[in-house]
Amino acid sequence: MKKLRKLLQGITHFIDKTIVVPITKLLVHTTSHFDKNGRRVENWLSKTNTLLFISLFLAIAVFIMIDQKILIFTDNNALVLKDQPVNVTYNKEKYVIEGLPETVDITLIGSKTDLYIAKQSSQHDVAIDLTGLKPGTHKVSIKYNQNTGSIEYMVNPSVATVIIYEKVSETRTLSVDVLNKDKLDSKLTISNISYDSDKVVIKGAEHQLKEVAQVKALVDINNLPSQEVGTFTLKNVPLKAYNDKGEVVDVEIVPETLEVNVELASPSKELPIKVIPEGEVANGYAISTISLNETKLTVYGEASVLNNLNYIPVKIDVNGLKSNKDYKVELEKPVGIKSLSITNVTVSVTLDEVANRKLDNVSIEYKNLGENFAVQGMDESATKVTVTLKGVADVINDIAIEDISAYIDLKGLEEGEHEVDVKVEGSDNKVTYIAMTKKVKIKIVRK
Repeated sequence: MKKLRKLLQGITHFIDKTIVVPITKLLVHTTSHFDKNGRRVENWLSKTNTLLFISLFLAIAVFIMIDQKILIFTDNNALVLKDQPVNVTYNKEKYVIEGLPETVDITLIGSKTDLYIAKQSSQHDVAIDLTGLKPGTHKVSIKYNQNTGSIEYMVNPSVATVIIYEKVSETRTLSVDVLNKDKLDSKLTISNISYDSDKVVIKGAEHQLKEVAQVKALVDINNLPSQEVGTFTLKNVPLKAYNDKGEVVDVEIVPETLEVNVELASPSKELPIKVIPEGEVANGYAISTISLNETKLTVYGEASVLNNLNYIPVKIDVNGLKSNKDYKVELEKPVGIKSLSITNVTVSVTLDEVANRKLDNVSIEYKNLGENFAVQGMDESATKVTVTLKGVADVINDIAIEDISAYIDLKGLEEGEHEVDVKVEGSDNKVTYIAMTKKVKIKIVRK
């Protein structure tokens, strides 16, 4: 009624401005050429009540003409309602439907007044009724239920081809996928994720269930109430079904959500920093000392990774080095390590004159030999080797045979005779270790 009242007030104002006032001016102008009677008419028209009654009379007349659809304003117009949702009636527990349109467009045809009222209405019921239809392919009408009988309508599309399938169900094993892992504090790790049951039921058409490769609970790091060591419960964790390409499969999952317990831990380990010089210093020189501004650090990561780490390597390029030098090195995180307590170190290297020393009868070890095989040396050189040490005199004089490891790598070698390289390593990385025998002949026999 308020809207109708505003409409009538607008019409009255329009008539007063465009009809009554011009007519009044015309009458005043006309009567000004006549006698006293004309002046009487002019005085009568000048009265406020006269103009008010004339305006009211004309407004009522125009309203009657609009209501009786006499005026040209009653010409039919069209109004398009875009993307109207479709309500479908069927047995959701028994069937799965494919081919249903989610939305349709409705074209309404009628007078401007009726269209205006229809547009303001919140009820635009678009419906498809599949009650009583059996599995198979069907063409069904899309109907628009509206209250205004004076309006014609067209639905686009007006017909839908749907396929009805029997709904079946299967039990699947649930796994977990963690979203936004990079948002987790670098010093924290997810040590455990637990939930009540790892079994869920998926429902849908048989061909849909065959597509499902895995069902996952999507645990989002952003939903954790805080990031600190402890166990947190996440409610209403969504479940999704995926095919073997990682695409979402639209099936019903029971339950739809899950309650998940997420346990956060902060595994750490203190490790030494080990400097590894790469290359050879200038001829006639050797490394005398290697010092660090930091000798230890704390690393954070998975416990299984920490167990296999004994030190953090720092590589420096000393190739061609002729004088003392300081290196500022950015530390690299080993694979599986999330955070380091320090990110860089300063390495100071000092040089001195090179000296040589030989150590005889260093035993050769055999590495990576298969369990079913044994090694036989073809001669004495296959069991012992002489090693030359190159470095500063004070350093190499302190090295004993026990500080040196000479070995041959037998990985991948089968039964028979082989010629293999001799490799030498030592405990002091300031020293260069050189095996005087480069290759040895050995024989691999089956036990």
